[in-house]
Amino acid sequence: MQSEPLPPLTTYEHVARTIDHSLLDPALTSSQAIEGVQLARRCQVAAAIVRPCDIEAAVRVLDGSPVKPASVVGFPHGSQNTATKLFETRDLLRRGAREIDAVIAVSRLLSREFQYVQTELVQLAEACHKEGAILKVVFENAYLTDELKIIACRTAERAGADLVSTSTGFAPAGYALADIQLMRRHVPETIPVKAAMVNTLDELLEARAAGAARIGTSATGAILDEWKARLEAPAR
Repeated sequence: MQSEPLPPLTTYEHVARTIDHSLLDPALTSSQAIEGVQLARRCQVAAAIVRPCDIEAAVRVLDGSPVKPASVVGFPHGSQNTATKLFETRDLLRRGAREIDAVIAVSRLLSREFQYVQTELVQLAEACHKEGAILKVVFENAYLTDELKIIACRTAERAGADLVSTSTGFAPAGYALADIQLMRRHVPETIPVKAAMVNTLDELLEARAAGAARIGTSATGAILDEWKARLEAPAR
Protein backbone atom coordinates (compact mmCIF):
# COMPACT_ATOMS: atom_id res chain seq x y z
CA MET A 1 0.00 0.00 0.00
CA GLN A 2 1.17 3.55 -0.76
CA SER A 3 1.54 5.87 2.20
CA GLU A 4 1.04 9.62 2.16
CA PRO A 5 4.02 11.62 3.48
CA LEU A 6 3.63 12.95 7.00
CA PRO A 7 3.14 16.72 7.33
CA PRO A 8 6.31 18.69 8.12
CA LEU A 9 7.17 19.59 11.70
CA THR A 10 7.04 23.36 12.08
CA THR A 11 6.77 24.19 15.79
CA TYR A 12 8.33 23.17 19.09
CA GLU A 13 5.02 21.57 20.09
CA HIS A 14 4.85 19.54 16.88
CA VAL A 15 8.23 17.95 17.57
CA ALA A 16 7.51 17.40 21.26
CA ARG A 17 4.25 15.60 20.48
CA THR A 18 6.08 13.04 18.33
CA ILE A 19 8.25 11.91 21.25
CA ASP A 20 7.86 8.96 23.60
CA HIS A 21 10.32 9.80 26.38
CA SER A 22 11.97 6.50 27.29
CA LEU A 23 12.84 5.80 30.93
CA LEU A 24 13.57 2.08 30.69
CA ASP A 25 17.26 1.97 31.61
CA PRO A 26 17.58 -0.67 34.34
CA ALA A 27 20.20 1.47 36.10
CA LEU A 28 17.84 4.42 36.69
CA THR A 29 17.14 5.06 40.36
CA SER A 30 13.59 5.81 41.46
CA SER A 31 14.41 9.50 41.83
CA GLN A 32 16.00 9.61 38.38
CA ALA A 33 12.91 7.98 36.90
CA ILE A 34 10.67 10.60 38.53
CA GLU A 35 12.94 13.39 37.27
CA GLY A 36 12.59 11.92 33.78
CA VAL A 37 8.81 11.91 34.02
CA GLN A 38 8.89 15.51 35.25
CA LEU A 39 10.98 16.40 32.17
CA ALA A 40 8.42 14.67 29.94
CA ARG A 41 5.66 16.75 31.56
CA ARG A 42 7.55 20.02 31.14
CA CYS A 43 8.30 19.25 27.50
CA GLN A 44 4.70 18.13 26.81
CA VAL A 45 5.76 15.04 24.86
CA ALA A 46 3.34 12.36 23.69
CA ALA A 47 4.14 9.81 26.41
CA ALA A 48 6.55 8.94 29.18
CA ILE A 49 7.42 5.25 28.99
CA VAL A 50 8.53 3.91 32.35
CA ARG A 51 9.44 0.55 33.81
CA PRO A 52 6.48 -1.28 35.37
CA CYS A 53 7.84 -0.59 38.86
CA ASP A 54 7.61 3.17 38.18
CA ILE A 55 4.10 3.41 36.74
CA GLU A 56 2.33 4.67 39.88
CA ALA A 57 4.87 7.49 40.26
CA ALA A 58 4.51 8.38 36.58
CA VAL A 59 0.72 8.50 36.85
CA ARG A 60 0.98 10.85 39.85
CA VAL A 61 3.47 13.18 38.17
CA LEU A 62 1.50 13.31 34.92
CA ASP A 63 -1.91 13.83 36.50
CA GLY A 64 -3.64 16.71 34.70
CA SER A 65 -1.10 16.65 31.86
CA PRO A 66 -1.70 15.61 28.24
CA VAL A 67 1.41 13.41 28.47
CA LYS A 68 0.35 9.77 28.62
CA PRO A 69 1.78 7.45 31.29
CA ALA A 70 3.03 4.38 29.44
CA SER A 71 4.84 1.18 30.30
CA VAL A 72 6.14 -2.03 28.80
CA VAL A 73 5.01 -5.63 28.58
CA GLY A 74 7.10 -8.63 27.61
CA PHE A 75 10.34 -6.68 27.76
CA PRO A 76 12.85 -6.99 26.41
CA HIS A 77 12.48 -10.04 24.15
CA GLY A 78 8.78 -10.96 24.15
CA SER A 79 9.57 -14.39 25.59
CA GLN A 80 6.94 -14.46 28.34
CA ASN A 81 3.90 -16.63 27.72
CA THR A 82 0.56 -15.08 26.85
CA ALA A 83 -0.92 -15.45 30.34
CA THR A 84 2.04 -13.57 31.82
CA LYS A 85 1.80 -10.79 29.24
CA LEU A 86 -1.93 -10.46 29.89
CA PHE A 87 -1.35 -10.24 33.62
CA GLU A 88 1.32 -7.58 33.10
CA THR A 89 -0.97 -5.61 30.79
CA ARG A 90 -4.02 -5.72 33.05
CA ASP A 91 -1.94 -4.87 36.11
CA LEU A 92 -0.37 -1.84 34.40
CA LEU A 93 -3.75 -0.65 33.17
CA ARG A 94 -5.20 -1.03 36.66
CA ARG A 95 -2.35 1.08 38.00
CA GLY A 96 -2.99 3.85 35.47
CA ALA A 97 -0.98 3.16 32.31
CA ARG A 98 -2.68 4.61 29.22
CA GLU A 99 -0.31 3.17 26.61
CA ILE A 100 1.21 -0.31 26.58
CA ASP A 101 4.33 -1.08 24.56
CA ALA A 102 4.28 -4.87 24.19
CA VAL A 103 7.07 -6.86 22.55
CA ILE A 104 5.89 -9.30 19.93
CA ALA A 105 6.68 -12.99 20.60
CA VAL A 106 9.95 -12.88 18.64
CA SER A 107 10.80 -16.55 19.03
CA ARG A 108 7.30 -17.61 17.92
CA LEU A 109 7.52 -15.30 14.92
CA LEU A 110 10.89 -16.77 13.97
CA SER A 111 9.36 -20.24 14.39
CA ARG A 112 6.58 -19.18 11.98
CA GLU A 113 3.92 -19.81 14.61
CA PHE A 114 1.89 -16.94 13.26
CA GLN A 115 -1.47 -17.94 14.74
CA TYR A 116 0.08 -17.95 18.22
CA VAL A 117 1.44 -14.46 17.64
CA GLN A 118 -1.87 -13.09 16.38
CA THR A 119 -3.95 -14.72 19.11
CA GLU A 120 -1.67 -13.23 21.75
CA LEU A 121 -1.85 -9.75 20.21
CA VAL A 122 -5.63 -9.95 19.91
CA GLN A 123 -5.90 -10.60 23.63
CA LEU A 124 -3.51 -7.78 24.50
CA ALA A 125 -5.35 -5.34 22.24
CA GLU A 126 -8.70 -6.30 23.74
CA ALA A 127 -7.38 -5.80 27.27
CA CYS A 128 -6.06 -2.34 26.37
CA HIS A 129 -9.13 -1.19 24.47
CA LYS A 130 -11.45 -2.34 27.25
CA GLU A 131 -9.75 0.22 29.51
CA GLY A 132 -9.52 2.97 26.89
CA ALA A 133 -5.77 2.49 26.45
CA ILE A 134 -3.75 1.83 23.31
CA LEU A 135 -1.52 -1.10 22.36
CA LYS A 136 1.82 -0.42 20.69
CA VAL A 137 3.44 -3.58 19.28
CA VAL A 138 7.23 -3.68 19.28
CA PHE A 139 8.70 -5.88 16.53
CA GLU A 140 12.43 -5.98 17.43
CA ASN A 141 13.43 -5.82 13.77
CA ALA A 142 17.09 -6.64 14.41
CA TYR A 143 16.08 -10.29 14.66
CA LEU A 144 13.62 -10.42 11.74
CA THR A 145 13.85 -10.87 7.98
CA ASP A 146 11.94 -8.46 5.77
CA GLU A 147 9.39 -11.21 5.16
CA LEU A 148 8.78 -11.59 8.89
CA LYS A 149 8.57 -7.82 9.37
CA ILE A 150 5.80 -7.70 6.77
CA ILE A 151 4.02 -10.63 8.42
CA ALA A 152 4.35 -8.85 11.78
CA CYS A 153 2.75 -5.74 10.25
CA ARG A 154 -0.19 -7.69 8.92
CA THR A 155 -0.57 -9.66 12.14
CA ALA A 156 -0.54 -6.51 14.28
CA GLU A 157 -3.13 -4.89 12.01
CA ARG A 158 -5.46 -7.88 12.14
CA ALA A 159 -5.09 -8.05 15.91
CA GLY A 160 -6.21 -4.44 16.38
CA ALA A 161 -2.89 -2.88 17.38
CA ASP A 162 -2.86 0.92 17.55
CA LEU A 163 0.82 1.48 16.65
CA VAL A 164 3.82 -0.56 15.53
CA SER A 165 7.37 0.07 16.70
CA THR A 166 10.78 -0.89 15.33
CA SER A 167 12.63 -1.94 18.46
CA THR A 168 13.03 -1.96 22.24
CA GLY A 169 16.51 -0.52 22.61
CA PHE A 170 17.74 -3.84 24.03
CA ALA A 171 18.60 -5.59 20.75
CA PRO A 172 21.81 -5.33 18.70
CA ALA A 173 20.28 -2.49 16.63
CA GLY A 174 17.47 0.01 16.85
CA TYR A 175 15.53 1.64 14.06
CA ALA A 176 16.64 1.61 10.43
CA LEU A 177 15.22 3.93 7.79
CA ALA A 178 14.52 0.98 5.49
CA ASP A 179 12.52 -0.71 8.25
CA ILE A 180 10.45 2.41 8.90
CA GLN A 181 9.66 2.66 5.20
CA LEU A 182 8.79 -1.04 4.97
CA MET A 183 6.52 -0.88 8.02
CA ARG A 184 4.83 2.28 6.74
CA ARG A 185 4.07 0.53 3.45
CA HIS A 186 2.54 -2.53 5.13
CA VAL A 187 0.26 -1.06 7.78
CA PRO A 188 -2.72 1.24 7.10
CA GLU A 189 -2.43 5.00 7.50
CA THR A 190 -4.48 4.71 10.69
CA ILE A 191 -1.65 2.79 12.41
CA PRO A 192 1.36 5.01 13.18
CA VAL A 193 4.92 3.71 12.96
CA LYS A 194 7.36 4.42 15.78
CA ALA A 195 11.14 4.60 15.42
CA ALA A 196 12.89 3.69 18.66
CA MET A 197 16.46 4.45 19.81
CA VAL A 198 16.60 7.90 18.20
CA ASN A 199 19.39 9.99 19.72
CA THR A 200 19.57 13.32 17.87
CA LEU A 201 17.32 15.89 16.24
CA ASP A 202 18.70 15.04 12.81
CA GLU A 203 17.84 11.37 13.40
CA LEU A 204 14.34 12.36 14.49
CA LEU A 205 13.79 14.43 11.35
CA GLU A 206 15.26 11.64 9.20
CA ALA A 207 12.97 9.04 10.80
CA ARG A 208 10.01 11.38 10.37
CA ALA A 209 10.78 11.81 6.69
CA ALA A 210 10.87 8.01 6.34
CA GLY A 211 7.37 7.72 7.82
CA ALA A 212 7.73 7.53 11.61
CA ALA A 213 4.97 9.44 13.40
CA ARG A 214 6.32 8.61 16.88
CA ILE A 215 9.90 8.67 18.09
CA GLY A 216 11.30 6.76 21.06
CA THR A 217 14.24 8.47 22.74
CA SER A 218 15.99 9.08 26.04
CA ALA A 219 17.56 12.27 24.64
CA THR A 220 14.36 14.31 24.74
CA GLY A 221 15.79 17.38 26.44
CA ALA A 222 18.76 17.68 24.09
CA ILE A 223 16.62 17.10 20.98
CA LEU A 224 14.04 19.72 21.94
CA ASP A 225 16.70 22.23 22.99
CA GLU A 226 18.34 21.89 19.59
CA TRP A 227 14.99 22.23 17.80
CA LYS A 228 14.23 25.39 19.79
CA ALA A 229 17.65 26.80 18.90
CA ARG A 230 17.04 26.12 15.21
CA LEU A 231 13.63 27.79 15.35
CA GLU A 232 15.15 30.86 17.00
CA ALA A 233 18.18 31.06 14.69
CA PRO A 234 18.01 34.03 12.29
CA ALA A 235 17.11 33.11 8.73
CA ARG A 236 20.01 33.16 6.29
